[in-house]
Amino acid sequence: MKADAFSQLRLLDLQELDSRADQLRHQLATIPEAKELAALEVERADLDSQARDARILVEDLNREQRRADADVEQVKARRTRDQQRMDQGLVSNPKDLERMQGELVSLERRITSLEDTELEVMEKLETAQADLDELQAHLENLDRRATELRAARDKKAGEIDAELADVAGRRKTTADGLADDLITLYDRLRQQKNGVGAAPLRARRCGGCSLELTAADLSVIAKAPSDEVIRCEECNRILVRTSESGV
Repeated sequence: MKADAFSQLRLLDLQELDSRADQLRHQLATIPEAKELAALEVERADLDSQARDARILVEDLNREQRRADADVEQVKARRTRDQQRMDQGLVSNPKDLERMQGELVSLERRITSLEDTELEVMEKLETAQADLDELQAHLENLDRRATELRAARDKKAGEIDAELADVAGRRKTTADGLADDLITLYDRLRQQKNGVGAAPLRARRCGGCSLELTAADLSVIAKAPSDEVIRCEECNRILVRTSESGV
């Protein structure tokens, strides 16, 4: 393949821009805040599930406490009613009076039992509410951190995108006027060779694979016309001769 020496040197400028674009795209894909944000979102989803379960438990215990309160009040109301009837002398039959006194004793025991249950539910509710409050506080902290991470991620992404756009514009200017077959070869080699399609021959060494060329190879290159596109014998990349080639 033939290409004038100036066009071959422009390939190195093109390679530099393409390498920079590759670096920027890698930076864009590996923004630390984005990685941390992804891990945080996983953690938040787990915490949100725990908080949902804790909220359900609190609601259930609230209902249970209301039932326990109602049961206690109902039995106390019955005790008060029976006690008032006795105090007012409305129960005159000795057997009925004896039965009612026995019922009052039973009601007292029932009230004590219900109040114990009520206290137990209240303690469970207090613990459950504290757990829920802690989870909600943690979620709020995560949300604040997520907001900070998104802002930092978006700022860095915007800066990288702006530089990528600048590099793309400079690449277009650099590539304008280069022969299609030269660009096609260069692009194909870039895909095959980890993003490096053209490298300088500097100090008798290939800038792509770092191979030091033999004296015989250097002699062949030295005798080649300046418009001949040279390829590295080791890595097959386009080898561009420069003033520092040593040939």
